[in-house]
Amino acid sequence: MREPPARALLASVVRLSHVIHGVRTRVAGASGFTPTIVAYPGYGSTTWVRVLARVVLTSKPAAASGTVRGWHAFTSVPVPRSEVAVEIGGVIHPVRADDGGLVDEVLQISLAPGWHPVVLRSPETAPAEAQVLVVAPDATFGIVSDIDDTVMVTALPRPLLAFWNTLVVSERARTPTPGMAVLLDRIVARHPETPVLYLSTGPWNVAPALARFLARNLYPKGVLLLTDWGPTLQRWFRSGREHKQNNLERLAREFPGVRWLLLGDDGQHDPEIYADFARAHAGQTAAIAIRQLSAGEALLAGGRAHEDATEHGSVPWVTAPDGAGMAAQLGSYGLL
Repeated sequence: MREPPARALLASVVRLSHVIHGVRTRVAGASGFTPTIVAYPGYGSTTWVRVLARVVLTSKPAAASGTVRGWHAFTSVPVPRSEVAVEIGGVIHPVRADDGGLVDEVLQISLAPGWHPVVLRSPETAPAEAQVLVVAPDATFGIVSDIDDTVMVTALPRPLLAFWNTLVVSERARTPTPGMAVLLDRIVARHPETPVLYLSTGPWNVAPALARFLARNLYPKGVLLLTDWGPTLQRWFRSGREHKQNNLERLAREFPGVRWLLLGDDGQHDPEIYADFARAHAGQTAAIAIRQLSAGEALLAGGRAHEDATEHGSVPWVTAPDGAGMAAQLGSYGLL
């Protein structure tokens, strides 16, 4: 039985991407690129943790943190199917990266609530260190926040964001959204032991730059949940919307006792994604806070989303152009 033309073409594109990756790998090896583990913060409970990292070939040896800066992140080449040893809580767990070099594994452990160090090693790389956040069993409140145009003002067309975030060497070139760091800090102070997750459709290449931006601008320490781009056997490009939906559903399953404050902007799909989550998980949705983009920002984002806030029952829905406006409204619901 012959494949449908569109699927056959997509399969050809996938094969071509594999060929291109092979060429990049050979060129990187001939150019002296070295294998590096880039470790990211993870999260979990007292009995399991989700460990996140990436194995890449990069032109500059990384420090123990596994950081790959600026345009070097753009030139790094994923190393597929690498064997990695993850040490956490004094126990070593063998794992394997996927075809894109990504390590995304759930490991069974026994740890107390709080941040814990994790060390990742492979025979070809220097050790890389990160931390995992163990959420307390009695935690009842958490934050999930978008990044672009929510905590960071981009003022760029969405298709250019990945290139900008990757190629700009210094995180100082990025602008924080007014009042958002203060808002998140106040919420965390109001709800101690709050897990904070920054859920974005950006690629893993930009994770180190985003982490530096968040730290420099005094955003609460948290976990980045990013994605990979490129064709698969199912679609031409990985779906950013599906990435957000899947991670929200995953968090709902992993932490059934946590009510989430969902922060985003009205430039694309955040209102609709969050509204769908609230309808399916009203008891796990503390509130939805949507940043209103300016007319210019909305134009660059490709339009403004319109979601009827009256359809979400008892779930509070607030909108404002900055953190101060959101804080005033969230305070009226007892969340500050």
